[in-house]
Amino acid sequence: MKRHHIRFPSINTQRLAQNEAYFTLIEPNGTQTKLRFHDYDAIYERQGLYEQLFYDRLKCQSPEKVVSILRYAMSGEPWLFNELRVLDLGAGNGMVGEVLQKHGVARIVGIDISKPAAVAVQRDRPGVYDEYYSFDMSRMAPEQREELGGWRFNCMVSVAALGFGDIPVRVFAEAYNLVDDGGWIAFNIKETFLDNRDTTGFSVFIKNLILSEYLDIYHMERYRHRLSMDGQPLYYFGVACRKNGSIPESMIE
Repeated sequence: MKRHHIRFPSINTQRLAQNEAYFTLIEPNGTQTKLRFHDYDAIYERQGLYEQLFYDRLKCQSPEKVVSILRYAMSGEPWLFNELRVLDLGAGNGMVGEVLQKHGVARIVGIDISKPAAVAVQRDRPGVYDEYYSFDMSRMAPEQREELGGWRFNCMVSVAALGFGDIPVRVFAEAYNLVDDGGWIAFNIKETFLDNRDTTGFSVFIKNLILSEYLDIYHMERYRHRLSMDGQPLYYFGVACRKNGSIPESMIE
């Protein structure tokens, strides 16, 4: 893939929140473009930039880690990985789908609100997904919900997409509710979102869900998600669980 000239800022980056971190991209013509780490559309539009920034430079290991946590959780159950029909929520440019494909899951469907993400998947990882949707799940038309339901998902995976306002609570709940009861849910979440001191909307929702009767946790593991710009580890929790029932509207609100 194409290589890019990336420059990190010289200021004390420890003062920046994770969703405020940014870098400068030096274009071939010398133009300097400032991009936040969460400017996903602009990053996806540049082939190889996402991989170079998060995986080569910052050593992200979450796609492989979350899939391995799911495999470990399933190992004690009478399930086969190749029986999974997976909805990859916040699929981005397909890195999680690529890992799932290597493990031979039955069906892989990606969804992401980002149009550039869908373009990047076709450009960089064609053939990974059986279908890839690009629409807002919080505003689904009846025919969109019906089409997604037709896949009969028994697993949902969401990696490096939750919190920071990237995926709203309602979108997560809509995707979760598409999975068959008894199916598998695997995701990762920044460790601070599980801290009782965090009272933001998504943090409260995910803590309530984990403690609810709507799922059973099979495995939860703290691990190093990636490095910060100054080389410090950023820790996340990887979670694998079974769905007991759909999330009610009262909990979403």
